[in-house]
Amino acid sequence: MRPAQLSTLLDLEFLSAREGSHTPVMLWGPPGVGKSQIVSQVASRHDAPVIDIRLSQMEPSDLRGIPFRVENRVEWATPSMLPDEQRHGKFGILFLDEITSCPPSVSAAAYQLILDRRLGEYRVPEGWAIFAAGNRQGDRGITYAMPSPLANRFSHFEVEANLDDWAAWAYSNGIDDRLIGFLRFRPELLFDFDPSHQAFPSPRSWEFASRALSKFGNDLLLPALQGCVGPAAGLELHAFVMNLEKMPDIDAIMNGEDIPVPKEMDIQYAVAAALVRRAIRSEDKLGNVLEYALKFPVRELGIMLVSDIHRAMGNKLFSVPEFSRWAGAVSEVLLY
Repeated sequence: MRPAQLSTLLDLEFLSAREGSHTPVMLWGPPGVGKSQIVSQVASRHDAPVIDIRLSQMEPSDLRGIPFRVENRVEWATPSMLPDEQRHGKFGILFLDEITSCPPSVSAAAYQLILDRRLGEYRVPEGWAIFAAGNRQGDRGITYAMPSPLANRFSHFEVEANLDDWAAWAYSNGIDDRLIGFLRFRPELLFDFDPSHQAFPSPRSWEFASRALSKFGNDLLLPALQGCVGPAAGLELHAFVMNLEKMPDIDAIMNGEDIPVPKEMDIQYAVAAALVRRAIRSEDKLGNVLEYALKFPVRELGIMLVSDIHRAMGNKLFSVPEFSRWAGAVSEVLLY
């Protein structure tokens, strides 16, 4: 399932906890695809706390608590990391990460917590949602087969890497325009798991590459990028960035000047990404961006540009006078 779809689903599951109809959710996916980030974004939208428990680092007693003697009986000290209404609030997310990397003895201790929302005398507050995440057995990580009794306590969804969803996130989170343009040009590199290298392209590692672009100069940039996304992808991104000296004047395009579209396809993708970023920041110049979108020889590239703006700005794009002309000019492609 696409990250945008999962994000909406988790929003509704979070809200359902207040109504007593919540079903725990298990997110499956390879390393770096964004499972944890989707959960964090849900919490951020609802201004809710997240208690992130890495089950791979736990012992069974870490969940159950430590026994202590009270007169002639034994009671259990509830772990402080578990949600508590007085300390953490009425609503929140209990996130059990790396659940497929924990040994069976720990996952068995989580059965009651997940399905019955309790451990002994401890109870998960009613307004708290329970989400979990883990890698699949084919992802070359340290994984255990999820026991059937535990699996039957979740609804299950697999997280897909989706470039449109990633680009929408990237524009709103300060990812370098050049990197967004590169991935639009080479979309198959968004996620390309390569077990032969420690570094490989993934939504997470492209974020690292964006930081590298802002930190390192020419001498260190190539090895830095390769250290983030692997030798081949790092080399391609470096060549792409070095070729951007042929970029036209983006400010002039934004001001409505008659600037020709570059002939090189990779530069066209870089221009499109830069215009999306500028359009989001300068809504008063959206009309000029829409006019330029019609100049791309490959009309699908202009449609991609406008679609990315729409994902970031929503339906107010439709109120720009030039939008009607743009939509009419590309209607054949859109209808097809």
